[in-house]
Amino acid sequence: EVQLVESGGGLAQAGGSLRLSCAASGFTYDDYVMGWFRQTPGKGREAVSCIASNPNSTHYSDSVRGRFTISSDDAKKTMYLQMNNLKPEDTAVYYCAADRGSRFSGPVAACLYGMDYWGKGILVTVSS
Repeated sequence: EVQLVESGGGLAQAGGSLRLSCAASGFTYDDYVMGWFRQTPGKGREAVSCIASNPNSTHYSDSVRGRFTISSDDAKKTMYLQMNNLKPEDTAVYYCAADRGSRFSGPVAACLYGMDYWGKGILVTVSS
């Protein structure tokens, strides 16, 4: 059974930083895509950033490009999202997602269509 567990959320001030982690277990694909999505009340799910393993490539939404950095540590089976220069509009529940890399042409498609495996989400609150 695939399990994705997010950690690292919480409260930050505008201009501050947080780092989210997503620990994967039961996920055995060497060729994978993983990503971060977020959702706020009354709004649909928004893709934040996705990463593919083969070839190693990343994708960011326009709203976070230049501020957020996605990365993964294959040995630890953990994905990260370093969030810098946070803004109040980044406040949301952030979800980790993962899937086989062969299902998608790359991280752009993975962010666009979503993935099969999801974490339970973690709240990030940015105060002004």
